[in-house]
Amino acid sequence: MDRKKSGISYAKWGYIFVAPFFIAYIIFTLTPQLMTFYNSLFMNYRDGLMQVGPKFVGLKNFISLFTPDKSGSIGMLKYFGNTMILWVMGAVPQVAVALLLAVFFTSTRLNIKGQQFFKTVIYMPNLIMAAAFSMLFFTLFSPVGPINKILVSSGMAKASIDFLNLKVPVRVLISLMNFLMWFGNTTILLMAGIMGIDQGLFEAAYIDGASSLQVFKNVTLPLLKPILVYVIITAMIGGIQMFDVPQVLTNAKGTPDRASMTMVMYLNNYLQTSKNYGMAGAISVILFIISAALSLIVYRSMSATYRQNRGRHRDRDK
Repeated sequence: MDRKKSGISYAKWGYIFVAPFFIAYIIFTLTPQLMTFYNSLFMNYRDGLMQVGPKFVGLKNFISLFTPDKSGSIGMLKYFGNTMILWVMGAVPQVAVALLLAVFFTSTRLNIKGQQFFKTVIYMPNLIMAAAFSMLFFTLFSPVGPINKILVSSGMAKASIDFLNLKVPVRVLISLMNFLMWFGNTTILLMAGIMGIDQGLFEAAYIDGASSLQVFKNVTLPLLKPILVYVIITAMIGGIQMFDVPQVLTNAKGTPDRASMTMVMYLNNYLQTSKNYGMAGAISVILFIISAALSLIVYRSMSATYRQNRGRHRDRDK
C-alpha cells in the first residue's frame, strides 16, 4: 500500500483549522483597513443635501490636516497632544499600581489571605461600560452634583466648581476613569507573568541575602519584560484610540476649549457633521501609522534590554 495515501496529512489539517481566523481577518480587518486608506485619497463629503465627490485628490486630505487654521494652530497636532497627555496621566499610574499589586499578591513570603476576593474587586470596574462610568462621574462632578454639595457645605468652596469646564480637572477625571477601568485587567496580566517565573529563582535570591527590592529589580522585572511589553503596547494603542470616556463626559465637545478632544473624537466629528469620509480616512491612516511607530519603538527598546539581561544570565550560568 502506498504510504502517502495511507498517511495523515497533518499540515493540511493545520491549514484547515487556522483558515477561519485568516478568512475573518481578511474580511473584517484587512479589507476595511485597505478601504480606509483608499477613501483617504478622495474628497467625499456631504454639504447639506448635496453629495460632493468622491473625487480623487491624492494626499490633499493629509496636507489639510497639518495646515494651520485662522488662529495659527494645527488641530491634528493639538488633538494628538491632548490624547498623549490623557494617556500618560492614566497609563503610567495604571502600570505602576498594577505592577505593585501583582508583586504584592503573588509574593509567597507575604501569603496574602483572601486573594480571590481582592482580585475580583479590582477587576470589577473593567466590567462596567465606559459610557456608564462616564455618566457616573458626570453626575458626581457636575455643578449640582454631590461632590460640589459636599465642598460647599463643608466650607471648602464658596461656590460650586464647574469641574468639566476647567482644563486640569477634566483631564484628571478622564485619566482617573481610564485608570480605574483598566488597572485591574493589567494587574491580572502581570500576576500571570510573575506566576510563570520559576519560583526557585526567588528562593535562591532570598537565600543569598537579597532584599525584596533587589529581588524585584534583578529577578522579577527583567523576566517580566515580555509581559510588560505587551501591557504597555496594548495600553498605548488603547490610549491613542481613546474616545468613549471623553466623548460622554464632555458631551462630545472636548471642553474646555477642546483641551480634552482626542484624535478619535476629532475623527468622529468629520463622520457626524459632514459625512466626510475622505478626511476621516486620512485621520485613521495617521492613527494607524502613529500606533505602529510607537509600538515598534516600545517593542524594540524593551526587547533589547530583555535580550541583554538574558545574555548576562546565560554568561553567569556558564
